[in-house]
Amino acid sequence: MARAVKKLSARTVTTLTKPGRHGDGDGLYLVVDPASTKNDGATAARRWLFMFRWQGKLKEMGLGGVSAVSLAEAREKAANARKLLDAGTNPIEARRAVPVAIPTFGEFADDLVKEIGGGFRNAKHLWQWSHTLKTYAAPIRALPVNAVTTEHVLDVLKPLWSTKQETASRLRGRIERVLDAAKAKGRIASPWENPARWRGHLDKLLPRRKKLQRGHHPAMAYPDVPAFIAELRQREAVSALALEFPHYLRQPDWRGHRSQMARDRSQGEGLDDSARAHEGR
Repeated sequence: MARAVKKLSARTVTTLTKPGRHGDGDGLYLVVDPASTKNDGATAARRWLFMFRWQGKLKEMGLGGVSAVSLAEAREKAANARKLLDAGTNPIEARRAVPVAIPTFGEFADDLVKEIGGGFRNAKHLWQWSHTLKTYAAPIRALPVNAVTTEHVLDVLKPLWSTKQETASRLRGRIERVLDAAKAKGRIASPWENPARWRGHLDKLLPRRKKLQRGHHPAMAYPDVPAFIAELRQREAVSALALEFPHYLRQPDWRGHRSQMARDRSQGEGLDDSARAHEGR
């Protein structure tokens, strides 16, 4: 004899006051909790419950309160849970494993830079992180962060490795940190190894870095120095002063270079007088 299903009606659901479980069939129950007195009146809380056996043990799965879930919706939820059981899946565990939205590498990298930006030494360091991850890592920015592979990382690094090795090295480290953070936040599932890791991984696939990649810069031709110093004096940056400073160290009386430099700047003089002094040495 077939079991009775759909034993409850919409009216019964709203008017039933007897505490306990009231079956609708196929594991679906309306639970009426004992009445509680509020505002001098008696009220009874009603909620939906789906009961099933899993590995020999009775399980209870809440489906929501009557105020939010109608009888038809409760029946639909119970039917979906039974389908999972038929497929060999625990519906409670399936509900816990809610799919997590996977951001792209670019989205996650931008968010991470904002989060860790307060720990950078200065605004320039923050800009460098953002710039390299947006400019040089552009080929992988549209990829889901959990889909970045060693081949993708190599495609980003190889064009820079022979011409801008310092930049490439820093970019590799930043990509590695972004991916490590994505793993820590659950956006990358285990088992997993960081495709941007250097030791024992990329160091086997890329040439060793040269100690001095660019070599020494050639010396400036002496006739060009006066114009160069004059241009430096139009700038207020400390780096301009640092470049001008060695010129005064070449004067015969090097001990007076500070006062000489101050006088020249205050009087707006060029290099001609000092250049002639240098020629007369």
